[in-house]
Amino acid sequence: MTQHDTTAGGIRSPRTTAVTDAAWRDPARPLDERVGALIAEMTLDEKLAQLYGVWVGASDDGHADVAPHQHDLNDDVDLDAILPAGLGQVTRPFGTAPVDAAAGALSLVRMQERIAAANRFGIPAVAHEECLAGFAAWGATAYPVPLSWGATFDPALVERMARRIGADMRSVGVHQGLAPVLDVVRDARWGRVEETIGEDPYLVATVGTAYVRGLESSGIVATLKHFVGYSASKAGRNLAPVSIGRRELADVLLPPFEMAVREGGARSVMNSYSDLDGVPSAGDRWLLTELLRDTWGFDGTVVADYFAVAFLKLLHGVADTWADAAGTALEAGIDIELPTVKAFGEPLHAAVTAGVVDVALVDTALRRVLRQKAELGLLDAGWSPVPPALRGVEAPDAASVRGAIDLDPPANRELARELAERAVVLVRNDGALPLAATGADAPSVIAVIGPNADDPYAMLGCYSFPTHVVTQHPGVEMGIEIPTLLDAIRAEFPGSDIRHALGTSVDGGETDGLADAAALAATADVVVLALGDRAGLFGRGTSGEGCDAESLDLPGAQQRLVDAVLDTGTPTVLALLAGRPYALGRATSEAAGIVEAFFTGEEGAGAIAGVLSGRVNPSGRLPVSIPATPGSQPTTYLAAPLARASDVSNVDPTAAYPFGHGLGYTTFEWETFAGDEDAIATDGAVSVRLRVRNSGSRTGTEVVQLYLHDPVASVVRPVQRLVGFARVDLEPGAAADVWFTVPADLASFTSRSGERIVEPGDLVLSVGRSSGELVHAHTVRLEGPVRVVDHLRRLHPLIDVDLAPVEAPTTG
Repeated sequence: MTQHDTTAGGIRSPRTTAVTDAAWRDPARPLDERVGALIAEMTLDEKLAQLYGVWVGASDDGHADVAPHQHDLNDDVDLDAILPAGLGQVTRPFGTAPVDAAAGALSLVRMQERIAAANRFGIPAVAHEECLAGFAAWGATAYPVPLSWGATFDPALVERMARRIGADMRSVGVHQGLAPVLDVVRDARWGRVEETIGEDPYLVATVGTAYVRGLESSGIVATLKHFVGYSASKAGRNLAPVSIGRRELADVLLPPFEMAVREGGARSVMNSYSDLDGVPSAGDRWLLTELLRDTWGFDGTVVADYFAVAFLKLLHGVADTWADAAGTALEAGIDIELPTVKAFGEPLHAAVTAGVVDVALVDTALRRVLRQKAELGLLDAGWSPVPPALRGVEAPDAASVRGAIDLDPPANRELARELAERAVVLVRNDGALPLAATGADAPSVIAVIGPNADDPYAMLGCYSFPTHVVTQHPGVEMGIEIPTLLDAIRAEFPGSDIRHALGTSVDGGETDGLADAAALAATADVVVLALGDRAGLFGRGTSGEGCDAESLDLPGAQQRLVDAVLDTGTPTVLALLAGRPYALGRATSEAAGIVEAFFTGEEGAGAIAGVLSGRVNPSGRLPVSIPATPGSQPTTYLAAPLARASDVSNVDPTAAYPFGHGLGYTTFEWETFAGDEDAIATDGAVSVRLRVRNSGSRTGTEVVQLYLHDPVASVVRPVQRLVGFARVDLEPGAAADVWFTVPADLASFTSRSGERIVEPGDLVLSVGRSSGELVHAHTVRLEGPVRVVDHLRRLHPLIDVDLAPVEAPTTG
């Protein structure tokens, strides 16, 4: 017999009467007691059912009878056959096909009703979705991609965005978000650079952890990915082997995950597809259990990246059968097989029954899964499948609710605009910018040329819903309003004659339009050249998952377009709408201006136009270096001495524009700098103070960056390494004292023995406008014994920004 709860706006919510009063239903009892009581009642089939997902797309008619998504690795799943045992997760109910938000929410309600009614415990599934650059659902806000988050150097703003994303997801019944990506860029040819936060582990860690805090604060389970090493693949190829040393792993790739676990409160981790020195991450017990859980104390769930368990057999060749793959993953520490059941179903059942896989491994994973469901309220007696956005709706159906939920309201768009404006980086300016928007000084003719000038998709990364899904559904609208750069420039410069030419496509290599583009450029007062990428998946774009680059030349014939336009002599501003940095040839020294905008989302065009006009005073900084030449990869600023330019190699990896670089429309004087100590103990701390003054004529933001240099160490260290930063907003004439109190822990590194140590010796702390422009330095000597530190070491400097007294003007 099934009992229905009708307290939630008329939607009938099933709950099996036989288990309504069970001890594990009582939220007042300790979690472990509840979970233990439930596990004791479960059969092996019921246990395993909680350890996998099924890919079921929400239908647009509000019903749940949609066939599971079909993939090469997805056998036809008979829901009627599997649901009586229960179900762990529902995969992307909103992110699989374009569906109205309210109709999709209602469809998810019906699906959860079906799942709960089918199993004897009445346990619903966790619904997960992608949320890399916003909730990946039709009609939801498309925020800037993570590489733009890094460009803001503003963790607090990213946290606000993540909280808003999480609130939208929670409102329609989603429980878990598959973000953020905490991979550190090691090779800019890798297609997924756009999904990362940058090439520096501290920037990735602080901004990524802020995103985690925001998502988790809204009730959504944040999922850290891809654990670990995915971005260090050979030749920048997707899903390629990773061969790195333990020091690069410990000191570059792991710190962002460590911080997000310790400080962000992340409740889930997703494995990397790659192998580390021959051991696939999905089968690496040292990584997923000994380090993540036993050392760091992580107590959440580890979910498999899509089909990663099956890949142990099909791609890595470390499992002979599906049962072997299941046992290897379970032993390593994978709790949930996603996106759908393959190895964790019948193959694992047979292996456990035969005694090949210990049922204790199943129980260990199950305990973590059920504990998380209990934390989400899914085991409570009063659980209802009705999400907040549908509560109070009487007897809803798809027709009556369609259009009732707005996932892109004005407040979201305003936040997307703010983030985009802070993410745009003014890379070069010979004095041509800003352009007057009105009046006698406004350009008479602005030529807007290039493949990304009049394409709304040029604002979006590969995991935005329009790019990821809508492009696979011809005739379906994008679902949100996204102005093109051409639209935005016309709005920004109403008194100018705006003329447009394509020139060439992003990657088609066409040259027949170059002459017309050059002719148009010759008639203009200024040219805005819109270049860059087209996001896509698996070769269907120039940036994105599976869209790796052989070199960092601009795709297609875009460099030839640049040269043709520069040859006209008309002042030319490059606007790069891209997912990775590219070598720009002669433009680095000849362009009037260069603006870098890493897929800045639905409000990105207005942000770029605002920077061009000066309405926005740019404050973005490069989260990745812009290379001087296209073939010097892999390289980042985080380089040891031998990785820099030398007399013994003809390849110069020096960047055209280094990590942390960015310009604005005011000037700042860095007046005084001093440290409070010349020597400290290896467990001590030193403070340095910089006074920075806005000496320009308009309000602006300076990003003060703190770098650490270890001149002599027992192992080779990077020449410079970011250890702190501060955004300082100042009115004209105002000054601020920026204090960094730096614990010696920040100088720690992985020693020859594998321990993390702080060792005595000199350290140089420098403040810079970028990694390539260090303005002041203070040397401090660490004294005392070598000190071993662990995962509880301090991870940040203490930062204080104090407004300095306004100096009275001098009188004669």
